[in-house]
Amino acid sequence: MARVIVVESALSFLGLGVPPPTPTWGGMLADGRVYLSTAWWRATFPGVTILITVLGINLLGAGRRDTLDPRLAR
Repeated sequence: MARVIVVESALSFLGLGVPPPTPTWGGMLADGRVYLSTAWWRATFPGVTILITVLGINLLGAGRRDTLDPRLAR
């Protein structure tokens, strides 16, 4: 799931993803890139949101694997 979020964000950042009227995190990053010197938050907050979401999904998956995998030694 986290990989899908990163790939979709990257494609939208490059302009190859969802069409412009639909808001996406990658599209918000691309739009905010122009305003980095005057309005840094327009690119920073979507980037931090992607980071937190992907990290959370990865940590949740690792925790579930550690809890439910019977082959792991405890």
